[in-house]
Amino acid sequence: MPSRWTRYYNHLMEEPKTKEEIEKELQSLELGIQIARLRQKQGLNQTQLAARAGMNASKVSIIENSPQNLRLDTLIRLAHALNGELKIQLIPQKEQHTVAAGRKRE
Repeated sequence: MPSRWTRYYNHLMEEPKTKEEIEKELQSLELGIQIARLRQKQGLNQTQLAARAGMNASKVSIIENSPQNLRLDTLIRLAHALNGELKIQLIPQKEQHTVAAGRKRE
């Protein structure tokens, strides 16, 4: 039997606008999670990563926990500090319709 949280989440996901907002937030968090995992895999704490990237630890913490409006050069610095490289992809979304106008999103 699903938990109360699962039932609540499934109910929220039935609402198109709510589903879209949740999916956007999850995509945003995914980048922070990737950075944190790479950092941990290399045995670094946030202060050590920040020192390698030439930034302060609080900025690394913000990026890992709530990545928003990040500059490309910041991501490149972090990638290099993690002995990696930055790869950016544009991936087409599933076909969506706007609720109000009933038109395809472009």
